[in-house]
Amino acid sequence: MSEQHSKRRLITQEIIGAKRAKLHEKEDRLGLLPLRHLGYISQMDFGNSHHIALKSALALLLRPLFRVLLRHAVSFGAFEDIAKRIYVNVALEEFGMPGKKASISRVSILSGLTRKEVQRLVSEPAQTSVDSVDSYNRAARVLTGWMRDPDFTDERGAPLVLEAEGALGFAGLVKRFSGDMPARAVLDELVRVGSVSQRPDGRCEMVTRAYVPQHSAIDKIGILGTDVADLIDSIDHNLRFGETDPRFQRKVMYDSIPLEALPTFRKLSGTQAQALLEKLDRWLAEHDIENEHGNTAPRARVGLGIYYFEERLEQRLE
Repeated sequence: MSEQHSKRRLITQEIIGAKRAKLHEKEDRLGLLPLRHLGYISQMDFGNSHHIALKSALALLLRPLFRVLLRHAVSFGAFEDIAKRIYVNVALEEFGMPGKKASISRVSILSGLTRKEVQRLVSEPAQTSVDSVDSYNRAARVLTGWMRDPDFTDERGAPLVLEAEGALGFAGLVKRFSGDMPARAVLDELVRVGSVSQRPDGRCEMVTRAYVPQHSAIDKIGILGTDVADLIDSIDHNLRFGETDPRFQRKVMYDSIPLEALPTFRKLSGTQAQALLEKLDRWLAEHDIENEHGNTAPRARVGLGIYYFEERLEQRLE
């Protein structure tokens, strides 16, 4: 390599370095340091294969979701508005710099939305409610307590038929496992979804051992949000920390099972999955500190989800 060529190469590297320094200075002013410090890289550096894989995964993820939205007459415009709001919300809450308030410019760059659009979304946040999630959690805890607490089970461990009132009745069960929720409201909810029935004499009987809404599409749609969000969160965790702190994420699947065998597998998988969940529920209940007043130990929401899936395949001609 000639001396002149070496000098040109050195000057080129200095120019690139100066431009990069100016870019970093601009990032600093906008609060974009995490894009470098947290390992974020440009789309060009990300690699075409990874980009294609991500878009393919997104297409597979959105197809069943869009099927649900179209069936319930949710327009693309409504979906787009929700997507924009969540993009902005995540950028504000999870991609900020420690000790610094996220700027409109930073959120605009991260999300790809204009500053005007980000400002509108920040100024007019969507109204959300956690009532359905709270109701789900409280109702599930009441059923769990009914199945595991010796005061509410017989000598074989089966849930007792309870009087409506009294410390050892349904009212006492709700007070013990659902805090200050009115017993009547909890009973109405469990009767509504088919988990509990109330006899003509007023006594309460457990019908199913799980809080799974059988009649209300609204409740089932709420579960769609919470359960799918938990699964995606675990996948995201494994993408980032799978080598050092993996979360359990497995499934078993075959794609050539005869249709006549499906009822048997549904029953087998349902029975064994329910048994596993009840076993894990007992362990979690023993370690739950929610009702231990004064206990300020750090805590987390934790669980294990199991789901059954089935897809009918068209017969392939030889």
